[in-house]
Amino acid sequence: MTILLSYVPSEPGDAAAPVAIAEAAAHGVPLVIVNALRGGALVDSHAASDEALTTLVEQARAAGVDATVERPENTDIVEAILELAEKDDVSTIVIGVRHRSPVGKLLLGSVAQRVILEAPCAVLAVKPQA
Repeated sequence: MTILLSYVPSEPGDAAAPVAIAEAAAHGVPLVIVNALRGGALVDSHAASDEALTTLVEQARAAGVDATVERPENTDIVEAILELAEKDDVSTIVIGVRHRSPVGKLLLGSVAQRVILEAPCAVLAVKPQA
């Protein structure tokens, strides 16, 4: 089994990362850090820097967790996350969430909501501290 962290460089993503590391450490399983990118996009606000991803891997290893990074490109980020979850025999997906207005949900949809509803495994949704 594996823990999968769906990481986006944001307040919710930064809140989810230590939770995912702690889950992997508690269960003695590897951690896959996924920074899914929109294929074909010229600029992607979901893209994490190499330095940020290296820092996450180092934090995981300091906690005794074997961590790897995946950066799949897909026009559907949720599809990319779910494909990796099935491929890597993931037991839990950890994802950061944030409050959105009803209009924001209607116009933009929600990656977190789709992952929660479509994942083949447990999903741990983490919100930033108030």
